[in-house]
Amino acid sequence: MARGFGKESGIIGVAAAAVVALAAAGALVFSGAGTDSSAADNAEQPKKAPRVVPVDPSIVHASDRPGRSLNITIDDGPDPVWTPKVLEVLKRHDVKAVFCMIGPQAKAHPDLVKKVVAAGHKLCDHTMSHNTGMDHESESYQSQQILDAQKMIEEAAGGTQVEYYRAPGGAFTPYSRKLAADHGMRPLGWNVDSKDFEGGTVDMIEATVRGELPNGPTVLFHDGGGDRSRTVDSLERLLPWMKQQGYGFGFPKR
Repeated sequence: MARGFGKESGIIGVAAAAVVALAAAGALVFSGAGTDSSAADNAEQPKKAPRVVPVDPSIVHASDRPGRSLNITIDDGPDPVWTPKVLEVLKRHDVKAVFCMIGPQAKAHPDLVKKVVAAGHKLCDHTMSHNTGMDHESESYQSQQILDAQKMIEEAAGGTQVEYYRAPGGAFTPYSRKLAADHGMRPLGWNVDSKDFEGGTVDMIEATVRGELPNGPTVLFHDGGGDRSRTVDSLERLLPWMKQQGYGFGFPKR
């Protein structure tokens, strides 16, 4: 009986030890799982979007560069044919510009938007549909045109901020200027219209820009909306001429 009791006691002891071991292992697994879950939860936390800083709602023309300075602005792209050519000319002459982009165009060509940013140029919101009569539209329409385009351009750019807003045809309203400024985009005007969209010759475009430069520093060209070969050729002529006249190149003030 004693030997039988001892055998049974040994079996019970072994079983108890096994239970304790399993419990300890379970505690370790539970503890480890809790740690991994916490790390995973932290990893899945969405990154906070950068805080938008409101800017001045007045329409800017002045350059942020002191002295004799110009702001080159390029509208209506990005375009798969002409934007790369404009970028090449700007690079060749070491000039930075502001690219005022149409929302759906930016969405359709995110590679070009990223190339613009990578080259050190700035982004500008030029609305969704380039409606030059949007100053006669409702505030809800203006908001959709401006904010949807801003979102598309920034997403295409990989998160780079759109710093300016240019109303199509200059169709600003007090509402649109404040809306853009509250979302970190300075309303952007122009002083010199190259008229490159009117189909004139390269000589005509060049003469127009030279003649209007005394009006102010912000010069308007286009890389979208049609054949922009004359724009490319005009920039190739004008940029070195501008440097010879003692001009430098900056960005519009924010």
